Amino acid sequence: MAGKQEKQEKEGGIRTGKGSSDSLKYSQEITSPDEEPEREGRSLVTTNHDVIRQWAEERNGVPATVPGTEHGGRPGVLRIDFGGDSDSLEKISWDDWFGTFDERRLNFIYQEQRSDGRQSTFFRLENPDREDG
Repeated sequence: MAGKQEKQEKEGGIRTGKGSSDSLKYSQEITSPDEEPEREGRSLVTTNHDVIRQWAEERNGVPATVPGTEHGGRPGVLRIDFGGDSDSLEKISWDDWFGTFDERRLNFIYQEQRSDGRQSTFFRLENPDREDG
């Protein structure tokens, strides 16, 4: 099973575990930047770096972390800074952001558009291995 799980994760598949949320179950998986949501406002999920980066950059988002949350030289709490209250966030490289994202086996749950058709900046990072999830 571990070999299959590792292969799935390398290919961009969603990560599952005891802490997987209902949001994950009801989200449409997106595996490449060319895929489209089934409908406006649909919850989407991906682990694909190109999809995440493209989504963020289309919204003028940059990779960031919350200062003071670092763990062993790695970024702590991951965020995407859309230019709002950036004093509370520290910009980091995509390499550092994705290194931490993959190391923690996170899923990126997000929306392309709100149900009214406007562009959405909603996203959430989920760790399926959390015991309290």
